[in-house]
Formats: sequence, structure tokens, C-alpha cells
Amino acid sequence: MKKRTLYDKIWDSRKVFTEDGEDILYVDRHLIHEVTSPQAFARLKKENRRLHRKDRTLAIMDHNISTRSRKMADSDALSLQQMKLLQENTQEFQIPLLGIDHPDQGIVHVVGPELGLTQPGTLIVCGDSHTSTHGAFGSLAFGIGTSEIEHVFATQTIRLQKSKNFKIEVSGKLSKNVSAKDLALHIIHCIGTEGGQGYVIEFCGDTITSLSMEARMTLCNMCIEAGARAGLIAPDNTTFKYLQDKDNSPKGEDWYDAVARWKGLFSDEGAYFDKEVSLHAEECQPRVSWGTNPSQSVAIGESIPFTATFKNTEEKKVAKLALKYMGLQEGKTIKDIPVDKVFIGSCTNSRIEDLREVARVVKGRKIHVNVQAIIVPGSMRVKRQAENEGLDTIFKKSGFEWRFSGCSLCLAMNEDRLNPQERCASTSNRNFEGRQGRGGRTHLVSPHVAAATAIFGRFATVDDL
Repeated sequence: MKKRTLYDKIWDSRKVFTEDGEDILYVDRHLIHEVTSPQAFARLKKENRRLHRKDRTLAIMDHNISTRSRKMADSDALSLQQMKLLQENTQEFQIPLLGIDHPDQGIVHVVGPELGLTQPGTLIVCGDSHTSTHGAFGSLAFGIGTSEIEHVFATQTIRLQKSKNFKIEVSGKLSKNVSAKDLALHIIHCIGTEGGQGYVIEFCGDTITSLSMEARMTLCNMCIEAGARAGLIAPDNTTFKYLQDKDNSPKGEDWYDAVARWKGLFSDEGAYFDKEVSLHAEECQPRVSWGTNPSQSVAIGESIPFTATFKNTEEKKVAKLALKYMGLQEGKTIKDIPVDKVFIGSCTNSRIEDLREVARVVKGRKIHVNVQAIIVPGSMRVKRQAENEGLDTIFKKSGFEWRFSGCSLCLAMNEDRLNPQERCASTSNRNFEGRQGRGGRTHLVSPHVAAATAIFGRFATVDDL
């Protein structure tokens, strides 16, 4: 029997037809939100097509909503229009909707796992590139475009050409105060933003198996920033423990049957990978991005690289343009860079584990007088849990704004955005020009670096405290 990778196994199990070098795959779960669904719904209605599996579809408001209140009217005109359209479309097609006032509302890639909708071996799609987050559970998950959303609506399938297999093995123990976000930035720095182009990445090794589910989600969330189609981590006892007793997880005997199936989801020994990279966890340190793509980062104790050290003319050109946009000079020490804002949130780092880490750092301390800092929980469940644990009190006493759940400052599609030339330490996933607001300058960091930076008013780590 042919030895297969985890990606091969999931792909084969969901394949229903092959034609002209492409496969049609069955979709187990379709997640939608207010930004990328309106055109797909409009096409569905224009062609008089029905929704094939409303029971496999879930709608969530997250990108446009206000995190200052639970009133749709507090959003701008375009955001309000998109949210109203989602309400109308989900009502017409009888799709469950976690709207702005729903107790389980949150960021789609936080809500899916915490409700037990994300399960090993399944195929999950959403009109959002960071759908890769769900790969932490051993599910094949990726973002799709509007025309593909319509296709899934109508057929519960998607037509694709298979990607290649890429194994990234990480061994060793991460140092204290080095997180999965630091590891993700380290990997992207090593392989580049195009290193995963055309591949699905499987993360493995003892470093990966030692990570919590929340840390694994952070890692898979960021793999899209390396150009990969998706990221995968084989399910194990950590996965099963997380999923047990979740709302939509199998119950009773079905649970034991599911776990038995899930235990077969791993890459066979000797399975072929088109590309392999091995890294050592000890080499990873807390990192800060200095440029306008996630590969442009350095360890926090280092300086911005000199452009003369880059390998080729194009890399030098890109680095110079990035430094100009970011208002930085080559050779400048990262810890000497002051910030205006700190954002802790997004589908990368807004889960309860992230918030506990922030609370550990800021407890009994005040944020810098020149810094505006906000904390946006990834879901209303996370918000309630944080408040039950008293984390919100710690945050507010330190000077942070404590918000409702939503995408917030991650992407400037709502009321939260940077002003031109404002500098932000952000736990989000993207730092290209204008991502957090026109002219805004984004530095990607982990939750504990963001927390320490808020206190110092410049980039810092827990060790600096």
C-alpha cells in the first residue's frame, strides 16, 4: 500500500470526482461572514439556485462589527450594509447566524474550534485566508474566493488542483517566554513569504506536539503568510482532550468511534514530501517585524538589518521601500523604537491562553502614558471566561481598553484603525502597507511582547520587566 501524508489521506477521503487534473472535494463545513458572502448570495439568487446543505453552513459577523458596543448602528455605512445583507441572506436561506448580539459571536476562526465545529479529518472552507487556523486539528482548511463560495453554497463541493506536500519539522524545547507566534515569525523569516507557495505545510516534531491547541492554532493561522495553501498538525491526545465535551463534538459511543478514526490521521512513516525543512526550537527568540511583510523580522534584542546585507538587488529594493514606509533606519536597535498603540487580538492571538499571558505580564503595572492599548477577545465566550477569571480587571487597572469580540484593528474594516504614521505593536498576522489603516505602521509581535511593549512604550520583553 502506498505510504501517504496526512494531507494525502484527508484529500483522498474527500475526493468525489476527478476531471482534467482537478478534483472535486466534498466540504464538511462552510463558514461565512459579512464581507465575502454578499456577492455569492446575489449570484445564488440570480441563478435561482438553492443552498445545498444549510446544516453544514454557519454565518458569523466579525470583520465589520464594532468592538466598542453591540449596536450595528455604531458601524459605518458600508459595514452596516454588509451586516444587514448577512442578516437578510441567512434568514432567506435559513442559515444559522451568530450575529452581533449572539452570546457565541466572535471571530470565525476562534468560534469554530471552541464550538467543536472544527474536527480532525474534515474539509473546512471560508471566504477568509486565515481559515488555515483550523488545520491545527488535523482538518484540511483554507480560504476561498467569492465564486467558490457560491459553488459550495450550491453543491457543498469545491473543485481544486492538489497542492504539494511540505514538511516542517521543529525539534527541541522553546525557551521561556518564546511563544508559537515567535515560532511562526521565525519560520516565515527562514523560508520567506513565498516559501510555502504551492504547498500544504504539515508541522511536526516534538516541539509541535508539546504545544497547546491554542498555540497550534496560532502556528497554522500564520502559515498562510508563508504563501502556503493550508497548514496541518496531526491530531493527538491534546487535540482529543480539547474537543471532548465541546458543543458540537460527537457524544457517547460516537465520541469513541470518532477518536478511533482520528487516531489514523497521521503521515505514514516514509511518506513522500516534496519539500522538507528541519528547525531547532532553541534558535527561536521573541521576534518583532520591522518591515511590510512577515518575513521581515528580527529577534527583539537585535537591530534592523542593513540593506547591504541582503542577497540580491530585489531584496534590497523591497527592504528599502519597507523602511521608508515604516519610517525606520537600517541598523536601529529594535528596543529603541517607541510605539503609539498596542493591539492584542485577532484570529491569531485572542484566545483565553493569550489573554492569560498578557495578564501575567501586566498585573500590577501601568501602560506607558504615551500608549493607547486595546485588548479584543476572540469571542464572547472568551470574553466571559476572561471576566470570570478576573483578567478584565487586571487589564483595565493597567490602562488597557477592554472590548467586545470582533476582528477590530487587525484589518481596518471597522471603527478601529491607525492614523497615518502611527506605530502599532500588534498580535495580528499581517503588516503590509495600510493593513491597519492608511499610512499606519504595523509591527507583528507575540502577546507577551505586546504586553511588555505597552508598559515600556517601546519594544520590550518580559525579561526587561
